[in-house]
Amino acid sequence: MDSRSGDGPSRGMLIAALIVAVGAVVGVLAVAAVLQRPDGPAPVSVAALPAPRSDGPECRALVDALPERLGDYRRAELVEPAPVGTAAWQLPDGGEAVILRCGLSRPGEFVVGAPLQMVDAVSWLRVSDAGSADGRTTWFAVDRPVYIALTLPAGSGPAPIQALSTVITQSLPARPIDPAPAR
Repeated sequence: MDSRSGDGPSRGMLIAALIVAVGAVVGVLAVAAVLQRPDGPAPVSVAALPAPRSDGPECRALVDALPERLGDYRRAELVEPAPVGTAAWQLPDGGEAVILRCGLSRPGEFVVGAPLQMVDAVSWLRVSDAGSADGRTTWFAVDRPVYIALTLPAGSGPAPIQALSTVITQSLPARPIDPAPAR
């Protein structure tokens, strides 16, 4: 008995057509996925803060010496106009950025008796960001000719502050700390 009827395509032709159709759909979906994928993290917006010494030689030397990577974080493009003396790093898939600001005024929390932490010969003052529900913290290097702030997202680990401590030590001389009188 002949498995073909004279009215339509053969079973083999139907299977071949189905395979071609499924392949075409998969191909269209793959092309769409590639075109939808972003080219990388978006540029980072850094808010301008009072930084009276950000355009000085110390900050220029530090910014010029900054690395492209801080652990898993990579140097990020900044939204223009970016404040002078700033830099940022992001994870390859984006997310919260590590932000460095140089040349800031003495932080208000830096008073006599404030607890400092040494990381690779740099004295850091940790300040929790008020109003930050996402766990960001800002660390201030307080023993250099200029104050440097490093804002870290929650879960960033120690790599960013360790790498930047090394760069700060190599780029800027240490100086005695100068906290404000205790309140």
